[in-house]
Amino acid sequence: MEKLTTIEMSRKFYVNQVAPMIRAKFPEYESRIAVGIAGEGSDCFGYEDFMSRDHDYGTGVCLWLTDEDFKEIGYRLSIAYHELFSGQKGTELSERLTARRGVMKIHDFYTNILLIDCDTEGCTMSEEQWLSLEHSCLATAVNGEVFRDDLGRFTAFRNLLLNYYPEKIWRMRIASELHNFSSALQVNYMRCMLRQDFVAAELCRAEGLKAAMELFFLLNRTYAPYYKWTYRALTGLDTEGTFAKLLEILATTPFDYEAWKYKSYLPGHLNYDDEIVNTAESLAKETVKLLKEKGLIQGGDPYLERYVDEMMEPE
Repeated sequence: MEKLTTIEMSRKFYVNQVAPMIRAKFPEYESRIAVGIAGEGSDCFGYEDFMSRDHDYGTGVCLWLTDEDFKEIGYRLSIAYHELFSGQKGTELSERLTARRGVMKIHDFYTNILLIDCDTEGCTMSEEQWLSLEHSCLATAVNGEVFRDDLGRFTAFRNLLLNYYPEKIWRMRIASELHNFSSALQVNYMRCMLRQDFVAAELCRAEGLKAAMELFFLLNRTYAPYYKWTYRALTGLDTEGTFAKLLEILATTPFDYEAWKYKSYLPGHLNYDDEIVNTAESLAKETVKLLKEKGLIQGGDPYLERYVDEMMEPE
């Protein structure tokens, strides 16, 4: 029989034990307590495997309360939850995972993940706040599953984030990653290889890989998760598989030192004898294709730096 995921086990734990406990001990708050599993950890993304289970792993749920309700029942609900939880087999959790589950304020959940003071009551975010956020923090804030939220306060802020970046911020982030990709792989990689600075060239490849993946997520209006899960999440998002395959080729192609022998610096000239350069240009073309499909650009030049101003100054 196929093993249940943490999210599935947590839902089962909620339905069979947590929900009855709330109904019995806190009936007047039953419709005010939001319950689910979300936040930090590979299990909240559904990415856990046997290696994930050696740290910060285990079944449990989050119980999200408004500030007012937390003041009224937070302490008592936390005791009741932990009594219920500690009675289960195999529930010895690390201190860090224990902090990620159990009773918490809605405000604190989002604030601790996004590292800003979240207005969860007004459900608003300023431009400055949107710009300060890491993609991975946003992905962490909206992952997992909400099992119940009759009051709707937890889900309202979750939906604000799920609706994605405001148009202006979205374009600014795209422009930034277009510049990062172009600078790393279409300009500086060549210069580093010509100087035989192979450590710097490897950094250029890494920066270009990161920018290419960020662009793919941005153009699919999805937040990229923590870096070690970014490629896995992308493969699930890339239904055709073309972009993901090019990323894999770019990451695994060995340096071709011979391809740069006897080469001289020619601004704007690409060394197509190097497979890394070829793959980078293929990724750039796929990115241009995505940009055009979204109606963001008109041209077809694969030099991505050309579209930075176009992103910042839409017609």
